[in-house]
Amino acid sequence: MDESGGEREFAGPARPDAVLDTVGLYCPVPIIKTAEKMKALEPGAVLEVLSDDRVILIDMPAWCRSTRNQYLGSRRAGSEYHLFIRKLPHDV
Repeated sequence: MDESGGEREFAGPARPDAVLDTVGLYCPVPIIKTAEKMKALEPGAVLEVLSDDRVILIDMPAWCRSTRNQYLGSRRAGSEYHLFIRKLPHDV
């Protein structure tokens, strides 16, 4: 969702550095698996998360805000959502 409360359609040219398939999994499992996967990525890397749970469109932007990662947006392909997150550098 963007600041106006609408979904942010991802249309950028970025190619993900990693893909996480959470199709068939429901809240909170996709967020837990995203957090685990992000730990293994370097700052600047883009993760694509696949999900068929519409709630992820609310949960993922909120998780990104709370963890200070960048939510790049999403797109829908059939019954699946593709969400894109950039790992930002964090101060230790």
